[in-house]
Amino acid sequence: MSSEQPYAYSRVTLVEPDWTRLPGYAGVTSAEWADVQWQRVHCVKNLKQLRALMGDLLEERFYSDLERDQAERATMSMLVPPQMMNTMVSTSHDAGSPTPAEFTAAFYADPVRRYMLPVFSDRRTDWASHPYSSRDSLHEHEMWTAEGLTHRYPTKVLAELLPTCPQYCGHCTRMDLVGNSTAVIEKLKFDLKPLDRYDAMFAYLRSQPGVRDVVVSGGDVANMPWKNLESFVSRLLDIDNIRDIRLATKALMGLPQHWLQDDVRAGMERLATTARERGVQLAIHTHVNAAQSVTPLVAQATRAMLDAGVRDVRNQGVLMRGVNDTPAQLLDLCFALTDGAGIMPYYFYMCDMIPFSEHWRVSVKEAQRLQHAIMGYLPGFATPRIVCDVPYVGKRWVHQIESYDEVRGISYWTKNYRTGIELADTEALNRAYEYYDPIDTLPEAGQAWWAEHASDPAHLDAAVAAAAASRAASLAQHEAEVALTSP
Repeated sequence: MSSEQPYAYSRVTLVEPDWTRLPGYAGVTSAEWADVQWQRVHCVKNLKQLRALMGDLLEERFYSDLERDQAERATMSMLVPPQMMNTMVSTSHDAGSPTPAEFTAAFYADPVRRYMLPVFSDRRTDWASHPYSSRDSLHEHEMWTAEGLTHRYPTKVLAELLPTCPQYCGHCTRMDLVGNSTAVIEKLKFDLKPLDRYDAMFAYLRSQPGVRDVVVSGGDVANMPWKNLESFVSRLLDIDNIRDIRLATKALMGLPQHWLQDDVRAGMERLATTARERGVQLAIHTHVNAAQSVTPLVAQATRAMLDAGVRDVRNQGVLMRGVNDTPAQLLDLCFALTDGAGIMPYYFYMCDMIPFSEHWRVSVKEAQRLQHAIMGYLPGFATPRIVCDVPYVGKRWVHQIESYDEVRGISYWTKNYRTGIELADTEALNRAYEYYDPIDTLPEAGQAWWAEHASDPAHLDAAVAAAAASRAASLAQHEAEVALTSP
């Protein structure tokens, strides 16, 4: 029997991959690479630009695969900054120039590619979407108290300031609003002008003394002109009951050049100084899913924000098959974040139930296994919680499950607060709320059950309700039997 630890820690030095290995970046200077405008202008937005970047490194089959996905499955348009493109297959040329077949195989397998440039062959063809998937899977729009302001938790709100990002993730939970429309998804649009939306948000916040925490998001706040973002956060700092402000930006990793600009650093220092004087915690939340994404530029941008006075920089990753679904991948990422960049691992969300996401999602059972597997290696304060964002409930640690039908893949969850749309609902705290595992991960009997019921939505709802009632009755009977045998 082996006496080795399941995971062997080794400190890794961060590396900025050599971008000149990619044909389209062969002549790019260090000064150009560090320039945020150069990065934005040279984002990969379509197949033509990807071909220009990769040249003959990629075989034609990949381009065809990507083109089909864009036409039939993609819920997000293509937008990948050079900084992120450069972290894909970053070691491809370490042993010399790869053949197109070798590079293409590595590109297909790359974790960052898998969620930033999804292709048709990545996705499942049996259950491409779960029968209960939806565009706004967390029902955030239902909880808008002003356009773009979601009040889901008692003391916290989410402010969606804009519908764009410097980069578009294929698995985006706000795919119904964020980014350009795709061949299969016509995106929603804000009705009000930005200043009118912001005024409506502040009118609501000033009327709610019970709200103390605001997540400032979108989209990505890195796409907001700095003077506008600084103005918004300054107005939040003027509301006495707001004690926590969190700025959400994947661009700290995807476009660190933005956060290294002199005006951004100076502006953040002004905000952080005011926040500190008023006893408000100002933090940045970023979104990193793979260790290879953590480079010296990411660490430099993080340090710049901490030096400016930001209270903390935390990571909220998304747990996805083929990206970070092994204990080693999760721990490698967490140590790269903490040791290399000074970023605190915070959450890993289970991928939400949006359309065409089944190939990314994991089961609750698998998420519980992964949470168990990463315990004990990181400091307690830096051990991320794997959470399930349950519709109409919110974030729940995966071990907070109330009941679990592992055959049908239906988990049941309860909550201890009402969302903004349930204030008059007397049963909200007594109700069980369902979440659904990917059907392909279920045992044969469970897959057969879904195949039988999923074709008719009304029939499916009735079948799910019957399954829940049967399970509740079985649990009640078990509890009664235990009570009878107890001394």
